[in-house]
Amino acid sequence: MSKANEEVDLSPEATAKAGVILSSLDWIYNWSRSNSVWPLQFGLACCAIEMIGTAGSRHDISRFGAEVFRPSPRQADLMLVSGTVTKKMAPQVVRIYNQMPEPKYVIAMGACAISGGPFKQGYNVLKGIDRYIPVDIYLPGCPPRPEALLHALMSLQDKIKKQKTLGKGITNPAYKEGGRIYPVPELMGDDLVPPYNPDVWAPSNPNPNVEDGCK
Repeated sequence: MSKANEEVDLSPEATAKAGVILSSLDWIYNWSRSNSVWPLQFGLACCAIEMIGTAGSRHDISRFGAEVFRPSPRQADLMLVSGTVTKKMAPQVVRIYNQMPEPKYVIAMGACAISGGPFKQGYNVLKGIDRYIPVDIYLPGCPPRPEALLHALMSLQDKIKKQKTLGKGITNPAYKEGGRIYPVPELMGDDLVPPYNPDVWAPSNPNPNVEDGCK
């Protein structure tokens, strides 16, 4: 059989050995973004100390391309909500999120950012930042260690790599929904108005006469 009639092996392993890599523009785009996530440089409470420790030489978050903590929300694409979110601080968190360019992601770090933590029954503590902005990764703990934050970052990287940005079946919310800007709540008296953002969260019990933890 002549070489012209031989079947050509176009498997990924064979093409890689030949120095040819076949991929999609989506894969290259997601690969580059997932390995250059720039977190926003701000912290809310004790979880921020663990976040700072993650950037130290012992844990070295720069191994994952995320060591560039940006001082401006317009230069960051990852918000680490690290600690207790009070009702006085919640409007500022939403405002900062709105200022971040798309695509953008959120990691709720610690029990307080997820559900209010040990201060859940406090009148001044928000029971989860996901009531106002979409959260991509929930990182439990009080506080979670730097190793846990690195695992959350790797989970976010996996999520970014699996998103579809181009063509049909887009799953990247930045391109599926457009620029995500949510209303900033106002602190009126001892509560936020509105008590939650219906576009990202809804109470499990719609009966207003029954305590559902949405306040």
